[in-house]
Amino acid sequence: MTITLGLETFLAHPTGRIAGKRAGLVTNNTAIDHNLVSTVQRIHAHPAVNLVALFGPEHGLRGEAQDAEHVAVYTDALTGLPVYSLYGSIDKPTREMLEGLDVLLFDIQDAGVRFYTYISTLAHVMQAAAEQGIPVVVLDRPAPINGVMLEGPVLDPDYSSFVGLYPIPIRYGMTIGELAQLFNGAFGIGCDLSVAPLAGWSRAMWYDQTGLPFVPTSPNLPTLDAMTVYPGTCLFEGTNLSEGRGTTRPFEYIGAPWVRAEPLAAALNDRALPGARFRAVYFQPAFSKHQDQLCAGVHLYVTDRAVFRPVRTALYMIAVIKTMHPGDFTWQGADVHDGRYSIDRLSGNDAARAHLDAGGADAVDALIARWAEDRQAFEALRAGYLLYE
Repeated sequence: MTITLGLETFLAHPTGRIAGKRAGLVTNNTAIDHNLVSTVQRIHAHPAVNLVALFGPEHGLRGEAQDAEHVAVYTDALTGLPVYSLYGSIDKPTREMLEGLDVLLFDIQDAGVRFYTYISTLAHVMQAAAEQGIPVVVLDRPAPINGVMLEGPVLDPDYSSFVGLYPIPIRYGMTIGELAQLFNGAFGIGCDLSVAPLAGWSRAMWYDQTGLPFVPTSPNLPTLDAMTVYPGTCLFEGTNLSEGRGTTRPFEYIGAPWVRAEPLAAALNDRALPGARFRAVYFQPAFSKHQDQLCAGVHLYVTDRAVFRPVRTALYMIAVIKTMHPGDFTWQGADVHDGRYSIDRLSGNDAARAHLDAGGADAVDALIARWAEDRQAFEALRAGYLLYE
């Protein structure tokens, strides 16, 4: 089955508010059509759209920049248009960037996860547009790891940051267009928003069921396999273990120089976590944590994605590693994030860290049960903003 993208429904019927208007486009390398032609090329060539500026999120307009790498303002060689970076010292469009624009278009493939920064860029674009009275049109794309499953805690607003602005769970089960509607209505942005919808997409679909070509959404999410585990194993960014950056299997390889690989794989497999198996693995990251050091750990395999729960799985992984290596494991980031641990910013509160420090592996399911009520309340809120059955 092949679905119709928001880009394609938009270009087939550009609305009156677009024709002849000076448009800015927020996009990156993930925005392509069925024939692998980029949204930049499609919109720049369309006679009804006067494209005058481009905006890129983290990793840059072309997806070339690594994690946390800043990108400067430059002129796009393909179109001759200015490209403004929305990651780094400026993460929200300024008045000067938006001067002279009549409309903002947004087309980026999301990862379906709260701490993936593209959705924070979406929110900041909408905020800036509301302040300047500029309409926003979101060209919708599929929820890549399906639009049904919700998982993880709802973010505590006290922990709001660029890796989680609003109180939504880690895995929220919405398309980028649906999420824009939620941000706009439930969280008070109030911009002039419209969504160019998908056609033929249903909520239970994974990306590989859409008929669309897969483009890596960032340098360290190169495959749907990586994206499937990412809602959980990204939490390892908040620890002193490598999350596999700098290897051929980012977020699937987890380890450190001091881990005992075979005992860890055996202990995790003994847990019989649904949809998951573990293989002892050795790797040497080319960059990021433990660069050029031999690490031992596990390769996480998803054997049944219908029952696999990445957040629960990753919490068990952390708990077992803490138990096996109590003198080596540490949490990271409190010294660089206003006193907040990275794990707290990623998970959305301090409960995961506190429970795992206090109760080890036995605390995981109690922790997940604690999150259920807030997640159910979010699910009820979310229902009012869904576009697709």
